[in-house]
This record gives sequence, structure tokens and C-alpha cells, in this order.
Amino acid sequence: MANSTTNKASTSVNESGSPMTEKAAAAAHQAVDSMSTKAASAEETIRKTAAESSEALHQRQEQIKHQLESGYARTRSLAAENPLAAAGIAFAAGVLITALLRRGR
Repeated sequence: MANSTTNKASTSVNESGSPMTEKAAAAAHQAVDSMSTKAASAEETIRKTAAESSEALHQRQEQIKHQLESGYARTRSLAAENPLAAAGIAFAAGVLITALLRRGR
């Protein structure tokens, strides 16, 4: 409904025969078309950059996941090879954490 009103208004403006009005209308249409083209280009660039960033983040997540898994496997094998050392390290860490927590009170 708004389009039919706009079309009627622009038809009546164009029928008025005023050269200034026609020039202003043409300039306004040209400005809107130019802005529309620039906005479409900007949107395309943003979408492309977002897709590339998403892919890069996904790849980095996979790398970190593999690093954590390999670190976990190394820690497990070290603990399996040296169970006494692993128990000593765990005990020392517990004592240290307990001391720090008590000091914080």
C-alpha cells in the first residue's frame, strides 16, 4: 500500500514538470542506489571475513585439542612409568595448595 502511494506521489511530482524537482528526485534516487551498492559490498565483505575467522578459530580449536590430548597421554605414560614420583608430586601440590588456601583466610 505504501508503494502505491509513493508511486502516485512520484508520478504527480514528475507530471508537475518542475525541472528542479525532477533533478532533486533523480539525485536522490542515484544516492540511494549508490548507498545500496556500497552497503551490499560491505555486507559481502563482512560475511566473507566472518566465515574466514570462523574457519580459523575452528582450526585453532582442533590444534589445541590435539595438544591437550597429547599432553594428557604423555602425563599418563610418565605417571605409569614413575608411580612413586607421580604420587610425590601430587602430595606436594596438595600441601602447597592447602598452605596457600589457609594463608588466604
